[in-house]
Amino acid sequence: MSAVFPTVREVLALDPVRHGAPRVVAGDDGLDRPVRWVHVAEVPDIATLLGGGELVLTTGIGLPGDDAGLRAFIGDLADVGVSGLVVELGRRYVSGVPRVMAAAAERRGLPLVELRRATPFVRITEAVHALIVDAQLTELRATEEIHQRFNDLSVEGADAAEVIRQAAELSGCPVVLENLSRQVLGYDPAGESAELLLDGWEQHSRRIRPAGRTAYDPDSGWLVTTVGARGQDWGRLLLRWPASGDVPSARAIEPTAGSPTRLTILIERAASTLALGRLIRRDAEGLERQIHRTLLTALLDHSRPVDEVGLRAKALGVVLDRRHLVGVMVRHRADDPAGEVGPEVGQARLRDLSEAVGQALREAKLTALTSAVDDNSVGALLALPDPAAEDRALSAFASALRRVRLDAGAGRPGPGVEPARAASDASRAALGADPPRAGFGVEAPRTGGDVPRGAGPGAVIVAAGSGVSTLREARRSLVEARQIAEAARRDRRDLPIFRLPHVGLAGLLHLLRDEPRLQTFVERELGALLEYDARHPREQLLDTLRAYLEQGRNKSAGAAAAHLSRPAFYERLARIARILDVDLDSVEASLSLHVALLALEAVRTP
Repeated sequence: MSAVFPTVREVLALDPVRHGAPRVVAGDDGLDRPVRWVHVAEVPDIATLLGGGELVLTTGIGLPGDDAGLRAFIGDLADVGVSGLVVELGRRYVSGVPRVMAAAAERRGLPLVELRRATPFVRITEAVHALIVDAQLTELRATEEIHQRFNDLSVEGADAAEVIRQAAELSGCPVVLENLSRQVLGYDPAGESAELLLDGWEQHSRRIRPAGRTAYDPDSGWLVTTVGARGQDWGRLLLRWPASGDVPSARAIEPTAGSPTRLTILIERAASTLALGRLIRRDAEGLERQIHRTLLTALLDHSRPVDEVGLRAKALGVVLDRRHLVGVMVRHRADDPAGEVGPEVGQARLRDLSEAVGQALREAKLTALTSAVDDNSVGALLALPDPAAEDRALSAFASALRRVRLDAGAGRPGPGVEPARAASDASRAALGADPPRAGFGVEAPRTGGDVPRGAGPGAVIVAAGSGVSTLREARRSLVEARQIAEAARRDRRDLPIFRLPHVGLAGLLHLLRDEPRLQTFVERELGALLEYDARHPREQLLDTLRAYLEQGRNKSAGAAAAHLSRPAFYERLARIARILDVDLDSVEASLSLHVALLALEAVRTP
C-alpha cells in the first residue's frame, strides 16, 4: 500500500526532472521522504512561508553570498521539515553548489540536488502535482473501497474473524484483535508465520504503547486503535506496518506519525465494524432472551394461552408442538448473595449462569426455550424428537454445562476468534473479550470428607422434571424441575442431573406444598415455635431446632452448626421442648418435627 505523496526519489525519476540531469550532492538518506508540494523560491527567508514536506526549487540568485548565510538558509529549511532542495545551475552557481551548502545539507540529512541543465520549473511542478493528485485520487478510491467493504460487512453481520481477514487482505499486513487483558481474540498473519506473530504476545503487546486512541507506535511498528462503543472499550485492534519492521522517518506527514492515512482509515473502520457487530449481536441476543423469558413465564404463570406460546416459540425457531418436552432448572446451591455484597453481584451471577446454560444448549445441539425464571434459577424447556432421546439429551446438556463453567473459571480463550460469550463477553468481551463475574466458575473442591464435590458457593444444581408429550403439560414438568432443584439444595450428593427419585422425602413435600393438609400439619407441629420466634426475632429458635435435627440429634455437632456454646445450645433446646411440649430425645417426635421443617421450607419456597 503506497503513500499518498511521492518521495523525493520518485520525483527525481520524472521526465521533466531527468531532463535537467539531476545529481544528488547531499542527503542521500532522505530521498525516501514524501513530497507534499513543490515550491519555487528565490529569497533566503522562504522557510517562514513553508509548512513542511515541500520540495523547494531555486536558481540560487537570491541566496546569501556568505558561508554563514548559506548555513542558516539550509538550517531553516531543515528545521521546518522540507523534503529537499533542488538548485538549477547556470545562473548563480555554474559548476556546482557551494561546498558549504552541501556540507550543511549533509549534516542535517536534507537532500540537496543539482540540475545541471536548464529546466522550466513549471514542468516539474506540473508533473509532481499531477502525480500527487493521481495518488490522492487513487487513495480516495481505496478509501472508498475500505468504507464500502466494511459497510457490507456490517450489513451482513460478519463475525470478527471475517472482519479481521478483510483488514489483513486490504492492508497486506498482519492484524491482531486482543481484549483488554492482552489475550488474543482473533488474528490474521497475512501470509506470515502465525507462530512467530503470536509467540509471547501478551508481553509483546504490553510494550506497544501508542499515544492516543488511534496511533502508531514507531518503536514496535504497530498501528493501534481501541475497539469499543457506547463508552465501553473492550479490546484493541493492531496492524503491523511495515511488515519488515523498518520504521520510516519520525517526521512523517501522515497523521499517525509513520503509517499511511489509508491504513489509519482502514483500522478505524475495522474497529468500528467489530464494535457495531458486537452491539448488534448483544442486542439481538438480549431481545431473543426477553422473548424466551416471556414464553417460559407464560407457561409457568398461565399468563398467555398455550397455543399462543407454541406459535410464538415456533416463530422464534423453537418448535414445541409434537415434541417430547422436558423442564430443566439450573440454580446455584447457595442463594443470591445480593443482600450481602450488593444487587449487581447477584444479577451478574444470574446473567453468567444464564449465558452458560445457553452456551451449553448450543454445544449439546439441543432446541429449547431458556431464560432466568427468578432471582436464582435459569429454566429451560427442552424440545426433543422422541422420549427415547431424553436421558441422552440431559446427559449431554449436563456435561456441556460443566465444560462451559470450567472453561469460564479457567479463563481460557478459545482458538481463533473469541466466542460470543467471551467477545461479549471478551468482551465483555467479548465478545471474550472481560474477567469472569462473581459466582461464575469451576465447582469448589472438596473441603472435607462430608462435603461433595461441587457443593461450594459457586456450584450449581441441574434438575429435570418428568417428560411430557404436549405443551399443555409443560408447566407440570417445569414446576417439578423447580421443586426438585429446591429440594436438592441440601442433598450432599454431586449428581449430574437431579430427578424426582433422587430427592426422596423433600421432593415429595415439594410436590405436596399446596396441599392444605400438609400446611395444617406444619402449623400443628411448629406453630407455637413460629409464634415465639415472631415475638422474639433475636432468638430464632427454629434455626436451633433445624441445626439439632440436621445433625442427627447430636447436640455437640448441633451447637457447632448453630455457632453457639454447648450450654447455650442445651438451654435453647430445653426452651423449644417446653414451647412445643415434646420430648426432643424421642426418635418419633424428632422425626415428626424434621418432616414438618422440610414441609415448611417447601411451603415457603415461591
